[in-house]
Formats: sequence, C-alpha cells, structure tokens
Amino acid sequence: MADITSTAAPAAAKASRKGLSEAWFAWALIAPALLFIGVIVAWPLVETVRLSFTDADLGGESWVGLANYEKMLSGAKFFEIVGRTFFWMVLSVGLKLVVGLIGATLLNAAIPGRALFRMMIMPPWVIPIAIGCIGWLWLYNGQFGFLSGMSQRLGLLDGPFEFLAYRNSAFYAAIVTDVWVGTPMVSLFFLAAMQGVNRDLYEAAWVDGAGRWYRFRRITIPQIMPVIVSMALLSAIWTFNSFEIIYILTQGGPRGGTTTMIIDTYKTAIGNYKFGEGAARAVAIVVILGVFSLLYLKVLDRVNKHYGVK
Repeated sequence: MADITSTAAPAAAKASRKGLSEAWFAWALIAPALLFIGVIVAWPLVETVRLSFTDADLGGESWVGLANYEKMLSGAKFFEIVGRTFFWMVLSVGLKLVVGLIGATLLNAAIPGRALFRMMIMPPWVIPIAIGCIGWLWLYNGQFGFLSGMSQRLGLLDGPFEFLAYRNSAFYAAIVTDVWVGTPMVSLFFLAAMQGVNRDLYEAAWVDGAGRWYRFRRITIPQIMPVIVSMALLSAIWTFNSFEIIYILTQGGPRGGTTTMIIDTYKTAIGNYKFGEGAARAVAIVVILGVFSLLYLKVLDRVNKHYGVK
C-alpha cells in the first residue's frame, strides 16, 4: 500500500506541473492578442469615454459631466445627421448586396475567360481609396468630367453640371463611389459561398425541369443566405463608419448634405478642436453600432437556425 501511495504522489505532482505549464503556454500564446486588444482597442475606448465627460480642447480640460451629451441631444441637427447616416448605410449596403450578388452569379458562370473577369473585379478594392476617390472627383467635375460631358452629348443636360455642388446630387454621387469601392469584396464573399453549394442540388433540379431563375431562387439564395446576412452586417458597420470617401469628395458638404456621424465627429473634434464634444459623438456611434449589431446578430441566429447552419 505504501508503494502505491509513494508512486502515485510523484505522478500526481508531475501531472499538476504539466497542466500548469500547458496553462502558462496557452496564456503566452494569447498574450500578444490580449496586449493588442488592450493597447489598440480597450485603452482608446476608455479614454474616449473619459474625454466625453470633459470640455477638453487645446487649452486643457475640466470635468463637465453629461453636458456634452445634453448639448448633442438638444439640437435637431444631431438627429438629422443620424437619420442621414442610416439612410446612407441602408442605401449603400443594399446596392452593394444586389450588385455583388449579380456580380458573383456572373463570375460563377462557366464561361470562357472566367479567371480574367474575376481578376478584373479586384481593382476598386485593391486601389487605395484616396486614389480611387480622386478619379471619381474627375468624373464628377462639371467642366471637364466624363459624366457631365457624356450627359451633354446625349442631350440629357443643357450645360455643365457639378455633381458635387448640390446636396442631393453630392449625396448620391458619394453613394455610387462607396458602392464602387465595396462591391468587389461582397462579390468575392458571395462567389466563395456559391462555390460551396452542392452541385447535386442543381443537377437534380435541372433533371426535374427547373429553370435557371427557379434554381437561383430555390437553391442558390437559401444556401448562401447566412453568408448574405453576415456580409450585410459587416458591410453595414464599415459603411456606417465610412470616412475617406465622403471627406475626399465633399468634406461633408455642400451645406452639410453629406455629413454623416463620423464626419460630424471629425469636424467637431479635429476641425473645431472640441475634443470633449467629439468624444461624446464617438461614444454615441459606438452605442448605436453596438445596439444595431446585437439586433442584427439575433436576426443572423434566426437565419442560421432556419437554414440549419450551426
């Protein structure tokens, strides 16, 4: 009995040391990620929340409590900007999904030169956004831009038209540019999902006499629906926080016609050096996107359960 006890004790100690070393090794592996999250995400977020309760500017800061939030919510301009931001997001994301789905379907077709077409869809995504937007600035120019010139040649316009000089035209012009930038990524995601659909389903439907449109509605869309919902969420977050496109094209103008929440936050914090008020707007963006993401994740969970995706 003593021999068994004397043998079991070292074995237990060895197993304990092994488990402890594995735990330390696991923590060592995730430590860089935790450090990255802490330095790049957590600390700036906490500092932003702290600044939102101050009147921080170039002269210093002092505690003002909820004054920044009260000032932000007291004006109708803020809610107008929130509504414009959601309209910008919904319209842009909707167009990206529709155009991306059409593009992915065409790229998935068995046609000659398919690899070349798949390469040609990449430039809007690969080209730096600033360079692409400068190209669109030339296109939108009323005096020597392609769109204005072609519209005049076709008789659609009587004279030069500055697309970025008017509230409505500038807003929709910015949306077109945003869709141009974001559609390639959406198309590639949808294309990858379509290639994962079981080909036997299409063959069985074809044998039963189902047409292309029927197969697309009854097989393709249901099979890739979880990917569509997931892509919609990611694209919505990116579009909601889109800054470069609007700022390069219009800087939020004309007369605030393209000012979204992220542009308003930048102008307040950086343009007017009101860091406290800008921080309050940034916190509002985080809260709005957090609530939106939670609601969307619930929708995604229901979609996954409906289509049997774990």
